[in-house]
Amino acid sequence: MPRETLPASPRRLSALRGLAPFLRPYRARIALAFMLLCLGSATILLVPLAFRDLIDSGFGRGVAPGGGLLGTSTLDGHFLALFGLAVLWALAVAARYYTVSWVGERVTADLRSAVYARMLGQSPQFFETLQTGEVLSRLTGDTTLIQTVVGSSVSMGLRSLFQFGGGLAMLAVTSLHLFALILGLMALLTVPIALIGRRVRALSRESQDRIADASALAGEILNAMPTVQAYTQEANEARRFAARSETSFATAVRRTRVRALMTALVISAVMGTIVFVLWIGARQVQAGLLSVGELGAFVLYAALVAGGVGTLAEVWGDVMRASGATERLLELLHAESAIREPAVPKGPVRAEKLSICFDHVGFCYPARPAVRALDDICLDIAPGERVALVGPSGAGKTSLFQLLLRYYEVSAGGIRIDGQDIRERSLHALRRDIAIVPQEPVIFSASALENIRYGRSDASDDEVRQAARAAAADEFIARLPEGYDSFLGERGTRLSGGQRQRIAIARAILKNARLMLLDEATSALDAESEILVQQGLDAAMQGRTTIVIAHRLATVQRVDRIVVLDGGRIVETGTPADLRRQGGLYARLAALQLDL
Repeated sequence: MPRETLPASPRRLSALRGLAPFLRPYRARIALAFMLLCLGSATILLVPLAFRDLIDSGFGRGVAPGGGLLGTSTLDGHFLALFGLAVLWALAVAARYYTVSWVGERVTADLRSAVYARMLGQSPQFFETLQTGEVLSRLTGDTTLIQTVVGSSVSMGLRSLFQFGGGLAMLAVTSLHLFALILGLMALLTVPIALIGRRVRALSRESQDRIADASALAGEILNAMPTVQAYTQEANEARRFAARSETSFATAVRRTRVRALMTALVISAVMGTIVFVLWIGARQVQAGLLSVGELGAFVLYAALVAGGVGTLAEVWGDVMRASGATERLLELLHAESAIREPAVPKGPVRAEKLSICFDHVGFCYPARPAVRALDDICLDIAPGERVALVGPSGAGKTSLFQLLLRYYEVSAGGIRIDGQDIRERSLHALRRDIAIVPQEPVIFSASALENIRYGRSDASDDEVRQAARAAAADEFIARLPEGYDSFLGERGTRLSGGQRQRIAIARAILKNARLMLLDEATSALDAESEILVQQGLDAAMQGRTTIVIAHRLATVQRVDRIVVLDGGRIVETGTPADLRRQGGLYARLAALQLDL
C-alpha cells in the first residue's frame, strides 16, 4: 500500500527555483520593478560623477581675489543637477519598493493557499507522522520568511549588486590602477564567504525545524487543555514547551553567530581593502597622477561598493533562510497522497437506494503493517437496509467506515457501491453520497446555522432549521443568546457534549445523502434527548442505506440486521433475536448490557 511521504528536497539555494510557478503570473510587475531598479541604480551611480565635476569645476580652480567662487551660474547648475538626481532616485526607489512589496505579499498569499489546498487533499494517514502544528508553522513562519525575501531582500540584493557591479565599473573608469588593487584583494574574500554561507544555510533550515517542533507541541497541548488541567500537568507542559523553545533559541543563536561572523568578516575585509586603496590614491594625488575630483569620485564609488557588499552579506543570510523555508514548504506542496483519483473516473449509478458489497476485504493500517485490522470481510448490504456493526473495541468497525470513505485503501479485496468499485469513482462523487456522524463530533468556530449548513452549503435557512428539529437540536439552539446566529466557540466549547452531537446529526440529516454512517451517534445524549434524536434518526434513515456502529446495544434493536465483528473478522450476523438465540458473542454482550 502506498504511503504519503514528504519528498526529500536538496538543501541548496536551487530550492528557491520552486517559487518560479508562483512568480510567473506576475512577470509584468517584476519587469517593472526591475526597470525601476535599473533606473534608481543608474541615478545613484551618476552622483559621484556630479561631485567630481562639482569639485574640479566649482572648487578645484578659479578662486577670485576676494575669496569668492568664479562661475557662479555653473556652480548653481551643478547643485541643481545634484538635486534633480536626488529627486529622480527617490521616486524610483519609492515606486520599486511598492511594486516588489506587492509582489511579495501576492506570492506569499498564493503559496499559502496552494499548500493549504494540498493539505486538504491528503488522507488521514498523512497526519500520522506529521503533526498539524508542524504544518501550521510552515504555513505561517516559513511563508513569512519567503515574503521578506521576495518582497524586500531580493530587491535590496539586486540594488546592491547593481551598485557593486556599477561601482566597480566606474572605479575602473576613474582609476584602473586603484581598481585592479581592489579587485585583487576582494577576490581573496570569496572562499571564506562561500564556506560560511553554506553553514548559515544549514543552520537556517535547522532553526526553522526547531521552531516548527515547538509550534507543533503548542498546538497539540492547547487543543487538549481540559485534559491537561484535569491531570494538573500545566507545569510539566510549560517545561516541555520551554525546553523546545530553548532548543530553538540555541539553534537560532548558532545561526546568528555564524551570520554575524560572516557580516563582520565581509565588512572588515572590504573596508580594509578600500582604506588601503584610498591610501594609495591619496599618494597619487600628491604626485599629480589624480585630480582631487577624481579621488573624491573614487571615494564615493568605493563607498557604494562597500555599502553594496555589506547589504549583500545581510541579504545573503535572508536568502539562505528563505531557501530552507522554501524546501520545507515545497515538501508539503509536492507531497503525494496515498489515495489516488482514477485517471478516468466512472459516473455513479444513480439508483434511488444504494447497495454496498465488501468483497473479501483485508486491511492493515500503514503504521501497523503486521497487524490485520480487517481480515477477509465479506458483506453485502441491500439498498435501503439498516445494518448495525457491533463488537468489542478494536474489532474493526471504524476501519470499515474509513475504507468506505476511502480515507485509506484496502490491502486486499475490494468495496463496491451500486456494483462499482469505489476506486473507480472520484473521491468527490463517492463522498457526496455519504453522510457521517462521528463519535467525536466536529464543531467549527462559526454560528449554529453555519455549522449545520456545512452539510450542504446551498441549503436555505428553513432547511437548516428543519434538519435541526429532526435532530432535536432546535430547542436548545433557540435558547442560545442569538439563536441560530449564536457563535458556538472554538470546537464548540459553548455547547455540551450532547448538544455538539445533535449539531453533527443535524448536519448529516441536512446533507440528505444516500448512505448514512452513524458512529455511535447518540452516545453523548441523556435518555430523554436520545429518544428524541433516535426519532429523528429513524426518520432520516427512511429510504436510505444506513450503517450504524453501536457500543450500546439498546440503540440498535430496530435495525434490519446486526453484524458482529471480533478481531477484524465477521463472527456472527442476523437479527437481534436470532443472535441472542445463537448464544455467541452478541448474546454475551446483550446479557451484560440488556439483562441487567
